[in-house]
Amino acid sequence: MALIEIQLPNSLAKALRLPQKSPRRQQSKVLRKLLRKARFTEFGQQYRFDEILLSRNPGKKFQELVPIFDYNKIYEGWWDKTLEGQADVCWPGKIKYYALSSGTSEAGSKYIPITNDLLRGNRIVMIKQLLTLRNYHDIPVKSIGKGWLMIGGSTDLQKGPGYYAGDLSGITAKKVPFWFSPFYKPGKKIARTKDWTRKLEEVVKGAPDWDIGFVVGVPAWIQICMEKVIERYNLKNIHEIWPNLGFFVHGGVSFEPYKKGFEKLLGKPITYIETYLASEGFIAYQDLQYGKGMRLVTNEHIFLEFVPFDDKNFDQEGNLVENPEAYLIHEVEESKDYALLLSTSAGAWRYLIGDTVRFVDKERCEIIITGRTKHFLSLVGEHLSVDNMNKAVQLASEELNVSIPEFTVAGIPHGLFFAHQWYLASDDKADPEALRQKIDNKLKELNDDYAVERNNALKDIYVKVLPEAKFMEFMSLKGKIGGQHKFPRVLKGKMLLDWQRFLETGSL
Repeated sequence: MALIEIQLPNSLAKALRLPQKSPRRQQSKVLRKLLRKARFTEFGQQYRFDEILLSRNPGKKFQELVPIFDYNKIYEGWWDKTLEGQADVCWPGKIKYYALSSGTSEAGSKYIPITNDLLRGNRIVMIKQLLTLRNYHDIPVKSIGKGWLMIGGSTDLQKGPGYYAGDLSGITAKKVPFWFSPFYKPGKKIARTKDWTRKLEEVVKGAPDWDIGFVVGVPAWIQICMEKVIERYNLKNIHEIWPNLGFFVHGGVSFEPYKKGFEKLLGKPITYIETYLASEGFIAYQDLQYGKGMRLVTNEHIFLEFVPFDDKNFDQEGNLVENPEAYLIHEVEESKDYALLLSTSAGAWRYLIGDTVRFVDKERCEIIITGRTKHFLSLVGEHLSVDNMNKAVQLASEELNVSIPEFTVAGIPHGLFFAHQWYLASDDKADPEALRQKIDNKLKELNDDYAVERNNALKDIYVKVLPEAKFMEFMSLKGKIGGQHKFPRVLKGKMLLDWQRFLETGSL
């Protein structure tokens, strides 16, 4: 039980900042560290970082002097210069790596700067998370020392003029420390593979040679991988080939819709651990087996702010209004949704990441992800969040005993009013009408605004059940297969038109 019972030397404990202090003090310290490091950059000079550092309340002064940025605003004003090779723009030195992130609705790729400082902070948080495994009582000790299967983006990155770009998971895997290599599967050779289908084939081929203790990745792709392994070797379940598989570290989307289908692939129960690792940094992770949510990383490399996700601060399209409210960590309240602003050790400053979170335990800084600022439905004031949708689908699938690993929703016209069109992925025998009624009723119970509008301007909901392969085929055609790509829970604009065309013609 070496890893779980390990006693850390004082120097390592200090390096990992394990002693607990108040989140407010931790965040103040992080902000000062970021400001000091970037004070001589072009951004730091323009927004008077020196003046903020001399202030009695740096957090409030920072909010006063530095504007809030979405991607377009910070890219057009600052990050585009770094792509041209300019140094010391928002963070000291030249930016050598960029995480390509298109989100789930944007047409073009976003270039998110990645620095060694950010990767170092991410690694420290990963080590901290590993150390919290001592809080999990159901994980077999032998699973921890076995192979770690991480299925992510290719480490064969795109080369630009003076930089490399690709999935964060690919960049992270490319820079795996030497001591991690013996445990890391599928290994550097397979990790370089760009073609997702070929990469999956190589993983399936190597599966009998590996003793996997845990898997890491987006639920849909891990599930597909395990299904292929089971099919290739004619197994009853994945534990017949990986008997020591003890836990699954997942993130990116809610795991609940996948859980029922996932557990059909197992020979025995495993432990699920949620993480919140975005292209912009490692934001939070689950540190208790039965915790309410994930614990925010408050003492390492990210300064956090929280904008109330309401009509006062966002318009109907999910765009920030001028001069929105922004709270520091000690000012938030439980059970309210907030849009996240990040300032990081890669030169993101008061950056609207696009995710919304809710505090479920303020004292422990535990949050759940509730959706995206752009991925919600409020055609007529129903204010339907992704969290509401996930919960309704989970409850409906459990009551009807069907697996629904993917779904998406779109708002459509209904005469002079509106309706919601649901597309559900299920390979089980699923009755669309029964699902329609269940989901509609569950949403009425979960969301008062939805219940009110279902009697007014939201006239109906429609459900179409499709094979799961349809969703994967669409993602493949969009070039969003594997790695960190997730199917959008809400379809709008061009993505909706592409989806509708795909369902009609089979192509884009």
